[in-house]
Amino acid sequence: MRRRTLLRSSRRASTVPVPADHAWSVVASALEGRRWYVDAPPLVVRGLLDRLVGGGGRRWRVPDRPLLVRGDTVGFWRVWDVTDEPGDGPRRLVLVADLRSPGRVTLTTTVRPEGGTACRVEQEVRLDPDGLVGAAYLLADLPARETVIELVHRRVVRDVLQGN
Repeated sequence: MRRRTLLRSSRRASTVPVPADHAWSVVASALEGRRWYVDAPPLVVRGLLDRLVGGGGRRWRVPDRPLLVRGDTVGFWRVWDVTDEPGDGPRRLVLVADLRSPGRVTLTTTVRPEGGTACRVEQEVRLDPDGLVGAAYLLADLPARETVIELVHRRVVRDVLQGN
């Protein structure tokens, strides 16, 4: 696993021995059941914390269709963008959190083919702060953001390898 941390963003990337089509079907799945973008433990905790401070928490159900589309709402995420072009290019899912936070939280997951039998799964969580409170939160949040992206990325890789 490769790691990269900047002040506003944290990134993880792993090469997995499965075709990109298979990985994408797991990453962007909108079928009912347990899904990494709703049920990964750090996201469950974040949803509970949001509820404690008066937010909606994980209020939206998975829509129960093969893949997420732009405009869907799942857990506490809004699907901001889905790039699912046919061919050998990268596929990308961009989720924006609808949580109480001093800024915008974005989680981007990209699946890049690496030959016919492997792919690279990359994830980046980004906080774009609002105002002075957001700037202070940016510094205080860094250790938590690192933990969240690490655990969420491990969950995605596990799900892709298991075909969930």
